[in-house]
Amino acid sequence: MFCVVVLYNHPKDPAAFEKYYAATHIPLVTKHAKAIGFTRAVLMKFPRNLDGSKPGYYRKAELWFDSEAALTRGTATPGFAAVAGDLPNFATGGFAALVGEET
Repeated sequence: MFCVVVLYNHPKDPAAFEKYYAATHIPLVTKHAKAIGFTRAVLMKFPRNLDGSKPGYYRKAELWFDSEAALTRGTATPGFAAVAGDLPNFATGGFAALVGEET
């Protein structure tokens, strides 16, 4: 299994991030989900580190694919380009986008 992982840094305005993420970005992902071909999505928000301190990241999103080939096909679609192109519209703190392989 392979995945695309997006680690979001803390946004300048968390309320604006959450509003856009829920009302615009997630529906955009849903709209293109079939064309992109991921089999599972995991969305996570980090309220704190284990010791109670502020976490290094604000949120994480994972899109899981059955194989590296499926990930390669999915990330080459116009739908994925639209989803990725939307990130700067709300990720005001920046982000890292990675490919992960389950081991």
